[in-house]
Amino acid sequence: MNTFSVWLRPLGSVCRVRVDGTQNARWLLDRLGRSFVFKSSEPINDDHGSSRSTFHVPYSSRMSRSAFENLLAAIPEVTLMLDPA
Repeated sequence: MNTFSVWLRPLGSVCRVRVDGTQNARWLLDRLGRSFVFKSSEPINDDHGSSRSTFHVPYSSRMSRSAFENLLAAIPEVTLMLDPA
């Protein structure tokens, strides 16, 4: 699989995850679901006018913000970016 960009924006108790392409977003959700205690996210939304898709992931006591960012950074296919303010 080719690499793709993933942008993160922390929003309090959740993180908005924006991914280049719907297929990549689905692949990433599947990968995350197999990697750790990650069983829920909001549905994937396609950003109109772009090739990006977004979803929200809740933080928890088992998956903090830093742990989630480290997990994403460890996936070879992911180029991790922070969303601009």
